[in-house]
Amino acid sequence: MLARIFLLSYYIRMSIKRSKHVSRGPRSRDVEARPFSLSATKPVEPPKSWSESVGGQPEDTFVAYSLKTSLTQGELIQHVKFGKGVVVKIEGKRAVVLFEDGEKKLGHAG
Repeated sequence: MLARIFLLSYYIRMSIKRSKHVSRGPRSRDVEARPFSLSATKPVEPPKSWSESVGGQPEDTFVAYSLKTSLTQGELIQHVKFGKGVVVKIEGKRAVVLFEDGEKKLGHAG
């Protein structure tokens, strides 16, 4: 009986040792054969600041913010609490809006 327990624990330890994978890093053939990427050749333009996006815009260009309206990237909005802002990015039903105090995620009808 004791021998069976010993053998069982030995087999479990050996199976755990064999299952551990050791990464040695990329192989030399994988490093040389990387695919060409077009995104690396495009110049990345820095994001505009709040004052560059919103400053000097007439009041009638700002749309009142509501959860029921659909927002688009670059749209200027007027929020009751946060003030004037510009939509930086759309993530499904959320819009990332840049206000003077910083970025906020707001819901929209999207």
